[in-house]
Amino acid sequence: MPESRERTLIAPAEMNRRTGRFLYWFVLCSTVIGFTLAFVFPLYWMAGGALKSSSELADPNPTLIPHSWHPESYSEAWANVGLSDYFLNTLLLAAGAWLTQLLVDVAAAYALSKLRPALGNIVLGMMLATLMLPVSALLVPTYLTVTDVPLFGVNLINTPWAIWLPACANAFNIFILKRFFDQIPTELLDSARMDGAGPLRVLVSVVLPLSRPVLAVVSIFAVVGVWKDFLWPLLVLPDPARQPITVALNRLAEFMPANQLLAGMVMASIPLLVIFLIFQRHIIAGLTAGSLKG
Repeated sequence: MPESRERTLIAPAEMNRRTGRFLYWFVLCSTVIGFTLAFVFPLYWMAGGALKSSSELADPNPTLIPHSWHPESYSEAWANVGLSDYFLNTLLLAAGAWLTQLLVDVAAAYALSKLRPALGNIVLGMMLATLMLPVSALLVPTYLTVTDVPLFGVNLINTPWAIWLPACANAFNIFILKRFFDQIPTELLDSARMDGAGPLRVLVSVVLPLSRPVLAVVSIFAVVGVWKDFLWPLLVLPDPARQPITVALNRLAEFMPANQLLAGMVMASIPLLVIFLIFQRHIIAGLTAGSLKG
């Protein structure tokens, strides 16, 4: 039988030629450098702008390197406007959203994948249909819901629950979890049931230990989604003392010097960058996890 060869974008014969190798490395290096500049340069511009003076930032002729360095803008932004309190508010909102999303999304995905309730496929289809709607189309009904929660008649404005409850039912996370749960062999669950384990025990003792990669992905999405959100906290948290750092910086922008405002933005972005750099492998592994072999 003829040997199967892996097909690539450039034929092996072209790679044996000097012109082909030159074009290959030229295109590869240009692509890598271009994407690096597109993603890294805005971060450098923000961090470098915080080190400039306010007058230099207002100069119509921008400079790549500051003429005079002002690293004290970071400490002044932290101390003058109380960014530590807004960081704590953001951390509280992100932690609560992470916990509620795990509880609700894992339970929903497990029920749809392994318990297979009646009309489960219809329910899943309706949840996925919400992903087709723009976020702006859901703002008004969601806002009316948190101002007067059905059946309870409670107003959640200016409470963390106004952030946690809308975030907990995430159709995208439920879909990712369900797809992963579908790949867990049914034989493992059947053996646990034969030992007397109920549905909850099977979930806790069998399914969740096998689902650590996808749980890491869902956790990262939950934390990042709340940390960077701006419009929804602006609507449901009008009390300045309860606002996250994204809303607080927008509110304080007219009272802060430009370099301190950029310094606050840099400090607000650091946790997300750290999370991505540490867990980027977990994100890829969780999204591309293959089937399990029993």
